[in-house]
Amino acid sequence: MNRSERLGHLINMVVEQGAVTIDEIVDQLEVSGATARRDLDMLAKQQLLIRTRGGARANSATGDLPLRYRTSRQSGEKIRLAKAAVDLIKPGSTISLNGGTTMTELAFELGIRSDQDERFQHDPVTVVTNAINIANDLTVRDNIRVVCTGGVARTRSYELVGTLASLILPRINIDLAFFGFDGLSARDGFFTHNAEEAAINQSMIVRAKQVVAVGDHTKLAQTAFAKICDFSKVDHLLIGAGAAPEIYETLQRNGMATTVILDNKE
Repeated sequence: MNRSERLGHLINMVVEQGAVTIDEIVDQLEVSGATARRDLDMLAKQQLLIRTRGGARANSATGDLPLRYRTSRQSGEKIRLAKAAVDLIKPGSTISLNGGTTMTELAFELGIRSDQDERFQHDPVTVVTNAINIANDLTVRDNIRVVCTGGVARTRSYELVGTLASLILPRINIDLAFFGFDGLSARDGFFTHNAEEAAINQSMIVRAKQVVAVGDHTKLAQTAFAKICDFSKVDHLLIGAGAAPEIYETLQRNGMATTVILDNKE
């Protein structure tokens, strides 16, 4: 396990448990006590957790973890979601992607598919994105045209936000808009932690003929700070399995067209 992966696992421990001790870190991550202390001190300086005597606790003010520390969470589920999402993309179409780990996996899968499927080679896909990491990853693909919105980059999500990011969107048409989210409430719709990111998502959704929301099961039955949209704006939901069955039943009763992506062994 390299340092980036270790820090990601450490953040996960703090978020999921609420607090950790040095002994727990040493035991679960198989590192020395000195390494555990250095890692906690570094994450505390970034305000991702609060240092305590003998350990650390979650920082309740930090709901939006930096992307580099979130890549290992629900990774297998997100890969399966990404593959199901790419199955919906037609050659020659224009799609949009916002930021986040699920959309990053989708972009990676699309890049592979564009190299392997001759249809995409003859009729390239256009990707509109406000995520600079996704734009960087896809620009090297000969079979994908990348349109990047303007704006100011957020260090936590690598997304471009602000007035400049919204100028281009009213002037383009999108066939299929994909968006990831931080929370989904069966009553209130889709949410994200940042209001500026929510505004860009809304602009992409308005310009799209069809809209697909994609998220892992941990996003269900919760909200975040900023609302992206109601269910009425979304044509299809791709969601991972693993949440309580009644949550999926509620979504379907509310008229949400939902595809639940099962584990490989299922």
